[in-house]
Amino acid sequence: MISVEQREWIESAAAVSVAGPVEVVVDCLWSMVARVPTTAGPLWFKEARASSKYEAGLVATLATVVPGRVLTPIAADAERGWLLMPDGGPTLAEAGSTDVNVWTKLFADHAVLQQDLIPHLDRMWEIGVPDATPATILSAAATLTITPESRAAVVAAGKRLLDGPVPVSLQHDDLQPKNVFRTGQVFDWGDCLVAHPFGVLLKGLQKAADAFDVPPGDPLLLRLRDAYLEPWQTFTDAASLREMVSDALRLAKVGRAMSWERSLAWATPEEEAEYRDAGQSWLDDLDVPDPL
Repeated sequence: MISVEQREWIESAAAVSVAGPVEVVVDCLWSMVARVPTTAGPLWFKEARASSKYEAGLVATLATVVPGRVLTPIAADAERGWLLMPDGGPTLAEAGSTDVNVWTKLFADHAVLQQDLIPHLDRMWEIGVPDATPATILSAAATLTITPESRAAVVAAGKRLLDGPVPVSLQHDDLQPKNVFRTGQVFDWGDCLVAHPFGVLLKGLQKAADAFDVPPGDPLLLRLRDAYLEPWQTFTDAASLREMVSDALRLAKVGRAMSWERSLAWATPEEEAEYRDAGQSWLDDLDVPDPL
């Protein structure tokens, strides 16, 4: 349930009255999300918590620097991590997500969005978006609980990407149909990082494989990968881009492990017990073949 203070903030920010029971749909370590019926229709309140608190300021900034690509918040309180959003309508998942053309457009559009955000990275740093760039992962490699073989592979991948032609950008880290409205607007930015952009394919292709029930390396997944990479051909040729993907996916696993470590710094003993192995599981997967 939202607090009295949060209810008052919602009503003041939107100039409405809450008009019925508030439905909390997520309540966990990193966020609380509630559907709020009001006299002006349903609104959505989100409290970004722990290491994801930056999300409120980030969404407000994205609405300014890439207008129309995300929903514009009705109100955002970056200090408290509070967001008040309009209803975005059905998601791609709710509308049916087994149309390969929908997925193809999702990946291609997101690549363009990432490119458009490259000039605004200074603002991402100021907001507090976590750093999982190749340089940072290289610096952290010696402290990771992984095999010597995995460490060598991470270091080699990080050096290749660091020296490569594609710059870092905002990496959503959970791109999938349930986090994209039918309008194409992406939401739920609480997992995002400043990182090599191709890392977004890690969860994206895993979710596509699940949706279409296809194995790693399936031609459908390669088609989605290539749709994502096509806009990046302004930086280098297609073959070179494809070579970078495996390196980016490897580093994305490390980035996810680092995200879990940050989140658990805020955990209660019960939450720590529930999630203590979540980050290490991504590191243990470093030698598992990627979805391609």
